[in-house]
Amino acid sequence: MEIVDLRSDTITHPTDKMRYAMANAKVGDDVFGEDSTVNELEKKSAECTGKEAGLFVPSGTMGNLVSLLTHCPRGGEMIVGDQSHILLNEVGGASALGGIHPRTVANNPDGTIDISVLEQAIRPKDLHYPPTSLIALENTHNYCQGTPLTVEYSQSVGDLARAHGLALHLDGARLFNAAIALKVSAKDLSTPFDSVMFCLSKGLSAPVGSLVCGSGAFIRQARKYRKMVGGGMRQSGILAAAGLVALETMSERLIDDHSNAQTFALGISQISEIEIDPTSIKTNIVFFKLRTSDLKPEIFLRKVEEQGLRILMMAEGVFRAVFHRGISKEQAEEAILAIKNSFV
Repeated sequence: MEIVDLRSDTITHPTDKMRYAMANAKVGDDVFGEDSTVNELEKKSAECTGKEAGLFVPSGTMGNLVSLLTHCPRGGEMIVGDQSHILLNEVGGASALGGIHPRTVANNPDGTIDISVLEQAIRPKDLHYPPTSLIALENTHNYCQGTPLTVEYSQSVGDLARAHGLALHLDGARLFNAAIALKVSAKDLSTPFDSVMFCLSKGLSAPVGSLVCGSGAFIRQARKYRKMVGGGMRQSGILAAAGLVALETMSERLIDDHSNAQTFALGISQISEIEIDPTSIKTNIVFFKLRTSDLKPEIFLRKVEEQGLRILMMAEGVFRAVFHRGISKEQAEEAILAIKNSFV
């Protein structure tokens, strides 16, 4: 049986062009700044986000971590959404390794946080309070149906941050999905932010790696923190070569993943046992719930896999399907049928 794997867009495989580039990459010791392929990737990444410099890191989690460490002093506070990846899925690294206190505020269903809520969360200067240092946003927002944050919204948060002397970081793991969905550039979405992290290894299909982009001074300090947390890489141009191909060839095709996600969402919305609003699907991520209490979530998940479909259960009775380059329109239709047949 052919498996339709929708657990994540991280399961994408590198293209033949990426594999060729990796095999023929010019390399050097990146810790000495001598890997020309890494240097090229960092330069191109900075250009596409409109920043002065870039830093190649092994993962998005490390990219967020070194950004937070660079922005926030020990004992400082960051404002993050209660559904954010930084808060929920990064092992508390900012607290454990940086002594950074998270102040959580409510994400709206579209991933935004009300400006008034953000402003109220900024601490006044008081002996008893940790100083607010940073606001962190996420685009697209994973736990909020992969919804993209608009340029206008990001700019409004940027205005607030600057008015209060705060840094603003973007967890842009799926930044290019947001750009394609909104028909704007990655640079447009990155402009309000002091630092931006984006992943190469999700929809862009590179095997490994993420980029942190910001000012020259910021990246110099972030590079030091990358080394501190064990991210000093050597001949990493072998990996960066695939990232260059990803940036050059993979962003425009993300619209296909969005289309397949919408097809899937609309199809399963016709199944009475499933709860989903298909109009909320803007990019490649689909969350849905079980409406029925007759079928236990664990059993549903097993029955779905028996039908040849892999998805993730993100909470009790809440499931996620993520579309990517490895999934065709026909396979999106097969996924609908697998869900339907699980209730037979």
